[in-house]
Amino acid sequence: MRPVTEPVSAEDVASFRRFNRYFTRRIGALDDHYLGQDRPLGEARLLFEIGAGISLRELRGRLALDAGYLSRMAKSLEAQGLVRLTVPPHDTRLRLVELTEAGRVEVEEQQRRADALAAGLLTTLSPPQRAELSSALATTQRLLRLAGITVALVDGAAEDARACLDAYAADIDARFPEGFDKTDLVRPEEVTGDAGAFFVAYEEGRPVACGALRTLEPGTGEIRHVWVHPDARRLGLARRILAELEQAAVEHGFTVVRLDTHAALTEAQAMYRACGYAEIPAYVDHVYADHWFEKRLTGAR
Repeated sequence: MRPVTEPVSAEDVASFRRFNRYFTRRIGALDDHYLGQDRPLGEARLLFEIGAGISLRELRGRLALDAGYLSRMAKSLEAQGLVRLTVPPHDTRLRLVELTEAGRVEVEEQQRRADALAAGLLTTLSPPQRAELSSALATTQRLLRLAGITVALVDGAAEDARACLDAYAADIDARFPEGFDKTDLVRPEEVTGDAGAFFVAYEEGRPVACGALRTLEPGTGEIRHVWVHPDARRLGLARRILAELEQAAVEHGFTVVRLDTHAALTEAQAMYRACGYAEIPAYVDHVYADHWFEKRLTGAR
């Protein structure tokens, strides 16, 4: 059982779809000659994403495209002389794609036309209206990114779990005046099965956040290592990880969760307070702890 979410209303669905229909029409996404060039939006976007070169595997994950469809588009662009497909000698399972000179010229022209289209749409708005629209678009992008991120329960010894912890350790080692010793990280057996839980958040197949729960004492769990990749911060992802950890604590029969945090992590302290955590006296002697928090859980067995 995961954190309970409110059902999506029919009006919210209708509003989202109405905006999609309007926006795709206004930018010409339905035209087989997107931006007046001799290709549809799909091929134009693929050329843009290839940039300085990328593997088809990474493109597939980034654009959520069917492997066969992506391969056909790449071969079509190759036949037009716009991209070059190669197989790297170090990994024959990979196929790399890069722009040719003709491809780079087309992308530059695509960018010029896209900028002109956007400027044309914005020109009738006043500067305050443009600022309002830019703010609304930033909010829309942030929320859509958050909606597209998935959170999964993983084994504490899983490759993605340890990779997130390594990134967490490097991050706070740079922030703590005294540095950080990786021996302080949770051990896999502490956060797996009956002992606890470990969650990893994924964006387009890439791990971008994590959080751990371990047993502190009977009826009490401890939350550790809530971390978000710098590229995914300010989305609200840390709160989602925290909610998953609290739900896992309920499922483990914990009635209380505790955590500690360093004085340098002021944003973490603010988040915990906003999420209902109360500051308490030190419950453990921890070299990296300056503040200690506790939250009593509802719904615990």
